[in-house]
Order: sequence, then C-alpha cells, then structure tokens
Amino acid sequence: MMSSADIHLRAVEPEDLELLYRIENDPSFWRYGSTTVPYSRYALRQYLTQTKNDLFADRQIRFVIEHSDGQALGLADLCNFDPQHLRAEISLAVLPEHQGQQVGQMAVERLWDFAVNQHLRQLYAIIAISNKPATRLFERLGFRPASVLKDWIRDGECFVDACLWQRLNVRDDCHR
Repeated sequence: MMSSADIHLRAVEPEDLELLYRIENDPSFWRYGSTTVPYSRYALRQYLTQTKNDLFADRQIRFVIEHSDGQALGLADLCNFDPQHLRAEISLAVLPEHQGQQVGQMAVERLWDFAVNQHLRQLYAIIAISNKPATRLFERLGFRPASVLKDWIRDGECFVDACLWQRLNVRDDCHR
C-alpha cells in the first residue's frame, strides 16, 4: 500500500499526452463524468499547448497524480471554478490498476491543501448516489451531503440521482 508521502500532484506536461489519451478515452470513466465521446491526440495536444494551468486564468487546473518513483497514477482536477464565490468542483480519475490503494484519498487531500492555499472557500463534488466508493471517500475527507440532484447523471439510457457533496473552508465569522 502506498503511503501519503509517496503521492504528490504535479502540473500536466506535454509528455503526459498518452496518460490523458488513455483516461479521456476510457468509457469506464465516462459513466460518472461529462465526457461522451473520445478525444483525439490532436485535441489533447491542443489542450496541453493552450492551457495556462492556472486556476484563475483557465477557471480550472489539472494535476497528474504521481508516485514518488515518477509513475503517473491518474488525474485530479479542480474545475468549474467560480472566482466570485471562491469555489471549485473536484474531478478525479485514478487508473484502474491503482484504484483501491487510497490514491484518490491522497489526491483529494492534496487538492484540498492547494485550494486552501489559493483561498478557496469551498470544494464540491457531484457524485452519483450509486457510486458508493466515491461517497465513502468524500465523507471520510470531511465533505458533507448538501443536496440530492434528481436524474442528474445519464447512465446509458437511464438517468440517476446524484448528491452534491461540499467541504467548506470557513476562516471568518461571516458564515451563518
């Protein structure tokens, strides 16, 4: 089992094209996300050259989840960033061969540290009610269910409910 010290987040590099290609084109990740079609290497290369990898400039930031030995384990994103309300959504994709090893937990912990350092007030995740591993992960990390979103995620021909999970970074007395 990997330890917390073994995992870090780093910026996406042009050399990560094949990792992005593998994750973005794996239909098993599409089930809970918003991707419904494959991405070409050309489109992903364009993304890599155009992104500033700056939360405030791009309204999102993508990290590679990396083991201390340099092995890429997945991707961790802050997306849908709202600079006025200082909140962002978490998106996480851990490669199948590294799932069940607490990689997701360590990545979310590091995303939280990054968000606090950037003075974000909250992070949230929208998780299908049926996605029990993700639900347990976010609950364990201090996220709380805020709202059920009816028929929010399309799963094949059906629509399933999701839950909005939030974690607040309350630093002042204005929170009521």
